Amino acid sequence: MTALVPYSPFRRATPGLRALAAAFRDHEPRFTALGLLMLALMLPTGFAAAVDPREFLGVDIWVKPLKFELAIATYVLTLAFFARFVPAEVRAKRWYRAYIGAVVAVAVLEMLWIGGAAALGTASHFNESALGMVIYAVMGAGAVLLTSASTVYAVQIARNTKPEIGSALKEALVLGLALVLPLTLLTAGTISSMDGHWIGGQPSDAGGMALMGWARDGGDLRVSHFFATHAMHFIPAFGLVAATFFGAENRLPVRLFSLLFTAFVLYTFVQALMGQPFLAMGG
Repeated sequence: MTALVPYSPFRRATPGLRALAAAFRDHEPRFTALGLLMLALMLPTGFAAAVDPREFLGVDIWVKPLKFELAIATYVLTLAFFARFVPAEVRAKRWYRAYIGAVVAVAVLEMLWIGGAAALGTASHFNESALGMVIYAVMGAGAVLLTSASTVYAVQIARNTKPEIGSALKEALVLGLALVLPLTLLTAGTISSMDGHWIGGQPSDAGGMALMGWARDGGDLRVSHFFATHAMHFIPAFGLVAATFFGAENRLPVRLFSLLFTAFVLYTFVQALMGQPFLAMGG
């Protein structure tokens, strides 16, 4: 008797290496090219960080460009992979191609300013010079356009009647992508309306958490901002696990996790506003 092999959405949703490369190359090559460009830029930026002794706000002046290069690469490469679930007829439309081109252009311009500001030894964000304030306002509008790509993908994947994945994973993709923009507008919008991302504690990244740099002696709004932008990763990842253990068509676990994740982001947001660190000194 042939043993029954339990269904796993991993086999259907996760392609092999060749198919994975094709998913990036064929379904959204512009986001793929942008992501690879950002990863390539990390090499000269990392070299600059190694040889340039200058610091800004207590850390190497090139740390911020490195973080943004990695963040943009992660964002657009994720979208490039998820593009395989956007209907082909949508990806072929003129408005879609123009929109993706605008998102790519905005991301490149943002990195040019962030990297240029580092080279000049000045702030890219919260720059109080006349030119800096104008550029910061333009950057804010550009960041909204960049982040809106997650919403566009959420809508188009939700409308896809033949996504070739179960309902649970589709729900996870849609909810994860859909939550990025509103949660990011809340967290990043609050940061932009203030003098910085610190609330209480010292306005310096010198004593921050390893890798992330989050403040440990006061509130830091970057914590909630980070988790907000990564809803598109945490929720779909849970969707894969939930589909395996609770069934490919069972959407309830995904919806409950999405609510819990949203509550967690709001918790870290309020925690920062109260001047409390995400992880305290010595914690």
